[in-house]
Amino acid sequence: MDLFDTISEEIKKAMLAKDKVRLEALRGVKKEFLEAKTAKGAHEQFSDETAISIIQKMVKQRKDSAEIYISQDRTDLAEVELAELKVLQEFLPAQLSTEELEKYVKEIISRTGATSMKEMGKVMGLATKELAGKSEGKAISEMVKKLLS
Repeated sequence: MDLFDTISEEIKKAMLAKDKVRLEALRGVKKEFLEAKTAKGAHEQFSDETAISIIQKMVKQRKDSAEIYISQDRTDLAEVELAELKVLQEFLPAQLSTEELEKYVKEIISRTGATSMKEMGKVMGLATKELAGKSEGKAISEMVKKLLS
């Protein structure tokens, strides 16, 4: 069962359980999936990689929104965003630990032959492609900067 079908099944379960937060988060995901499927130039086949990138984008949006709400003392709205964030994270692959990320980035640096910050773009291109879904872009970027400087 692909991620699209899994989300649809989870929506049904959330409806039966009357779990409003989970239901809203999952409906949002399904809406984004449907928009991506029907977008102009979209492939007929909707891959799990595409689904994961959409969920990652939504996770980032929830984190950013929660930070803004917290900075404006709107904890009521921040709690909703954080609750939806937890639901979304269930559907992402396990994230790499800092040690694992460092190991992967070192290997990519050695493959590309990068030695300075001037070659960060080359390393980031490969790293973001290979580590997609396993780590956030911000964490990858920080690790590449740390190892190249």
